[in-house]
Amino acid sequence: MSTPIRVLLVDDEPLVRRGLRAILESDAGIEVVGEAADGAAALASARSLTPDVVCMDVRMPGVDGIRATELVLALEPAPRVLVVTTFESDEYVFDALRVGASGFLLKRADADQVVAAVRAVAAGESLLFPESVRRMAVRHAPAQTTYRGPALTPRETEVLTLVSRGMSNPEIATELVLGVETVRTHVANVLSKLGARDRTQAVVVAYETGLVSTAR
Repeated sequence: MSTPIRVLLVDDEPLVRRGLRAILESDAGIEVVGEAADGAAALASARSLTPDVVCMDVRMPGVDGIRATELVLALEPAPRVLVVTTFESDEYVFDALRVGASGFLLKRADADQVVAAVRAVAAGESLLFPESVRRMAVRHAPAQTTYRGPALTPRETEVLTLVSRGMSNPEIATELVLGVETVRTHVANVLSKLGARDRTQAVVVAYETGLVSTAR
């Protein structure tokens, strides 16, 4: 039997934490190891409990979810952070993605979506809603900066553009007529050059620097 995914719930509303706990604990492969009501408590709990995934609210008193995400991701080992929010257009969500959250989940999501989101993030996948992230980039990104990192090859730029559309590696492979392993190598190179921890952060960086256009 595989080890359960260890989850820490962070939200200043007890009712939200209770609901998430009930949903997640209905899955035998997930264990809720703790709860926290603010960012400071989240950091302390993440340090002592070493969860695999932190479900992080963003609007909290004291240390908010954005700062808490930064602090939690600096831990060793660092958990994955899944932002839990009421509004997908929330400017705080984009800020959380910018500092390294792996994706976001709407509080109105149904039980199956909640479980699937936690499982995806725990597996190292990014929970990316490309159209929503693009809209947030248009609305909330600062004035576009110039990309100053290592140059991407034309193929890497193609791959990054398709990643920004929410395509998986197999889908990109089909689109570009490449092998999946080749695509995986290109994605790894893109993440390394952008200094991004995962696909979501790579897309945020790409939008902010103009490597991928926010225009549609």
